[in-house]
Amino acid sequence: MESADAIVIGAGHNGLVAANLLADAGWSVVVLEATPHPGGAVRSGHVTAPGYLSDLFSSFYPLGYASPVLSGLDLDAYGLRWTHAPEVLTHLLPDGRAATLSRDLTRTMASLDQFAAGDGHSWKREYDQWRAISAPMLEAILRPFPPVRGAAGVLRELGTPGALRLARRLLLPVREAGREMFRGEGATLLLAGCALHTDLSPEEAGGGVYGWLLAMLGQQVGWPVPVGGAQRITDALVARLEQRGGRIVYDAPARRVLVARGRAMGVATDDTNYRAYRAVLADVPAPALYLDLVGERWLPALLVEDLDHFRWDGATLKVDWAVRTRMPWKNPAAAGAGTVHLGADLDGLTRYAGHLATGAIPPDPFLLLGQMTTADPSHSPPGTESLWAYTHLPHRAHWEPDEIAAHVERMESVIEEHAPGFRQQVVGRHVFGPADLERENPALVGGALGGGTAAAFQQLFLRPVPGLGRADTPVDRLFLAGSSAHPGGGVHGAPGANAARAALARDRGLTGDAYRALIRLGNRAVYGEPRG
Repeated sequence: MESADAIVIGAGHNGLVAANLLADAGWSVVVLEATPHPGGAVRSGHVTAPGYLSDLFSSFYPLGYASPVLSGLDLDAYGLRWTHAPEVLTHLLPDGRAATLSRDLTRTMASLDQFAAGDGHSWKREYDQWRAISAPMLEAILRPFPPVRGAAGVLRELGTPGALRLARRLLLPVREAGREMFRGEGATLLLAGCALHTDLSPEEAGGGVYGWLLAMLGQQVGWPVPVGGAQRITDALVARLEQRGGRIVYDAPARRVLVARGRAMGVATDDTNYRAYRAVLADVPAPALYLDLVGERWLPALLVEDLDHFRWDGATLKVDWAVRTRMPWKNPAAAGAGTVHLGADLDGLTRYAGHLATGAIPPDPFLLLGQMTTADPSHSPPGTESLWAYTHLPHRAHWEPDEIAAHVERMESVIEEHAPGFRQQVVGRHVFGPADLERENPALVGGALGGGTAAAFQQLFLRPVPGLGRADTPVDRLFLAGSSAHPGGGVHGAPGANAARAALARDRGLTGDAYRALIRLGNRAVYGEPRG
């Protein structure tokens, strides 16, 4: 048996953030990673053609760049550097028009004014409000629930009337939010396309907050990428942890959380038991933690019942291409954009989301496309492009290879329509279907990237199930550190940081019986008594 103060299950970015913060506090930490690689969905590799680097899962990182969690780790001291494409985002409409988000506010305004005169100034008004509240808003979003300090900061800036109106707007579907803010389709499309980085349709409540957040961050800080690929974030987190004495064990999938008298005591793998003197933190999906690693014996019956209603976000199909030239876009507005949205106007996005909601494969896929060499020239030789695109599919247990191949053909047809000659310039291609994503990273269950739906009914104190909205679990000294926990998906480190803070609070300040009594009181109020 091996031992440490903390055992962390999973070396995804959240697990690595948690491990780093505990190591900063002087704890000994062992991280157990099921695969041969650290990083989870923050990794890079050469999978298309020699000389072409691809970010295998996630790529552009506005939340990571702005996150107080990641910035507080001083990862630039471990080699992390950021860079930007000339433009942040371009949404290409089927009729050939384009709406562009640029870090240059005047360029964004000019693009949106082409759709409706005055929309540029409306965008500036929204951005001015965002700048006034961005720091407390990020504090409110990324810190543990309830977000007392961040909410107080927003209230100070806006006053009660302004804060109430902001709260209402953030609950709106993105179509309705866009209708209230703008006259033309271009600005609303920027918001709606950003919202579809999650699994929220233009008609779903809460989509406005995601669209507004990602768009405003794009205006403020851009959507940067690490120089040398997404792997650089992981490399920096690993180097920082190892410098502080933390250790990662690879090819060591956790099989069981060891529990005694309602308290997490360690983790069992196939080969070894790992004793945790102070805490176990799990960067895994909530159903895997509770049902597979802990087991019903130690859980309240109501929690087990609630997990039956846990909803995954949609599946993902991602394709990487090596392109021997720059992309031959018909509309030059797309040439300098790191991210391009294409395949639908606003009504088309609603139809696309409607197919997903009914379990059907969208006949006209909406694509989120990344031009990695445009953003970071180190991704491929000069004059070429390392390209990726992904689209959503319904979440289901099995996909036939022919279904995936047919949908890749649809994706390429969408790109070809906007960039004639694209197919002729492709020298390599790599496809990650939903099952491939889960094989490479077991946390991406069924190809779901967000650790569970971003719908309002599974957010805040309802994430991952109705409860406290915090990292604490009904098992003492066991903490949920993955994206199934508040605040959810995205590369920002907040779930890992929140779990580390909860573990530290359990060990100091509110210690021992007082802490257990407080958490047990909250759990009992929500779930009743655990069976164990």
